Amino acid sequence: MGYHMAPNHQTNHRIGVITTRMLGTDGVSLETDKWVEVLQRIGHTCFFFTSQSDKPAAYTHIVPQAHFRHPDVEKIYVAAFSEPKRSPDISVLTHKVKDYLKDQITWFVNKFQVDMLLVENALAIPLNIPLGLALTEFIAETGLPTIAHHHDFFWERKRFLVNCVWDYLNMAFPPHLPYIQHVVINSSAANQLSLRTGISSTLIPNVMNFENPPQPPGEYTQGLRQDLGVEPDEFFFLQPTRVVQRKGIEHAIEFIHRLGVKARLVISHATGDEDHTYEDHLREFARLLAVPVNFVSDVIQLQRNRTIDGRKIYALWDVYPHADLITYPSDLEGFGNTFLEAVYFRRPILVNNYSIYAVDIKPKGFRVIEFDGYITEDTLQHAHQILENPQLAKEMAEHNYRLGRRYYSYSVLGRRLQTLLADCFGEDA
Repeated sequence: MGYHMAPNHQTNHRIGVITTRMLGTDGVSLETDKWVEVLQRIGHTCFFFTSQSDKPAAYTHIVPQAHFRHPDVEKIYVAAFSEPKRSPDISVLTHKVKDYLKDQITWFVNKFQVDMLLVENALAIPLNIPLGLALTEFIAETGLPTIAHHHDFFWERKRFLVNCVWDYLNMAFPPHLPYIQHVVINSSAANQLSLRTGISSTLIPNVMNFENPPQPPGEYTQGLRQDLGVEPDEFFFLQPTRVVQRKGIEHAIEFIHRLGVKARLVISHATGDEDHTYEDHLREFARLLAVPVNFVSDVIQLQRNRTIDGRKIYALWDVYPHADLITYPSDLEGFGNTFLEAVYFRRPILVNNYSIYAVDIKPKGFRVIEFDGYITEDTLQHAHQILENPQLAKEMAEHNYRLGRRYYSYSVLGRRLQTLLADCFGEDA
């Protein structure tokens, strides 16, 4: 059974979803998939402009230059955020790629008869500068109604603050145009967007399909703990994030060391788009504290499969139900997909009191094992209570699930999207 939503009386709109990639387990890709699912359920048709996709080919236009790892795009990015001034060659290349992307967007809109754009983070984070510029020019010239869904802004990342492209950033990240409705995922982003640009926005938090609980583990995952290297007498602590510094994974290692129980930390994702120095640091830190840590991104991927040597590959959704505790010690997050996933799978959670959690999520009344920047004795005592009392852990999980369904469900998203569409096209348009 899925969730129920008020009948949709609007016209079926043809929505062009533009994003750098529609593939992977990063937060933007996962959240885009949820928006697409809800938009389709309320009667609209989605088409995809992207560099990589698992969507039907008949509804997709693949453009390699939409990816931030395309050689030309990456060359522009490196120059933009590492050089004190911009060379004429980089300006020429930027406009060359921008013009090509704008032509491709025009072709995409015309071919699929798109009557609205949904831009996923491409007008917020300047990983692909030409794509942001192309979108801004196209929207300014056509007036095509657009929802710009912003997950994180450039001013939230230190690496973007020294650059030689302020003209581009001020123009397109994000653009101030009357045809664009801006959506942010937390209240801090809404405040900063307004203060910095004068742009007003709608707040729509990340969501999970709480109306449709996960299925209980099946036969496929019976040997999962063993396949991930967890011993039968160990607690299984899952860190379901990429290995990047802002995730604060050293806190999880310290937590296990000080907890004094036999436990193993399993890290699901790879380093991703960043270098491996942080992973090297974690490996050495875990060795010094004698904490067993398994990096298993080779056997946890987007979908079930088999490795070349025949081992099972698990989806992340397979792994959550088997974990005894989810560690989420991030110092900085745009929202907190991992938090919602842990709530969805009814797992106890260790959470660092990062700012968005403190302001937007915690006041809803969630019950977690919490610390504020560093592990305390209170944190450890609370963890012991949860690990040693399964009934208490279950009560916390059920309480959190009810709150998740109330505040972060697909029904909530569906109502907000219908309001945005009505603002674009009018009621019953």
